[in-house]
Amino acid sequence: MHLHLPGWTRPWLFGLGIVLLVLTPVVGILPGPGGVFLFAGGMALVLKNSSMAKRLYVRFKARWPRLGGWGDWALRRESHRRRVARRRARGED
Repeated sequence: MHLHLPGWTRPWLFGLGIVLLVLTPVVGILPGPGGVFLFAGGMALVLKNSSMAKRLYVRFKARWPRLGGWGDWALRRESHRRRVARRRARGED
């Protein structure tokens, strides 16, 4: 599902993602898993709204594919589902 948003919303969503990422360590010291969810939400907003962040993420995935796979899984990316389906079809698991 793709949402067609006005042009001014992308910078605001990117900024909100940055704010969530900055607040992650503050919330992370509190008991409970709040920091993990805050980080995931911030990362998703940043990756959806910044082409530079997407390029950096692709480089990160190329250097550390296992961690990149976990990131794709956590962000529920379509590319992760395709790779898993291909791996299962080949009989690797």
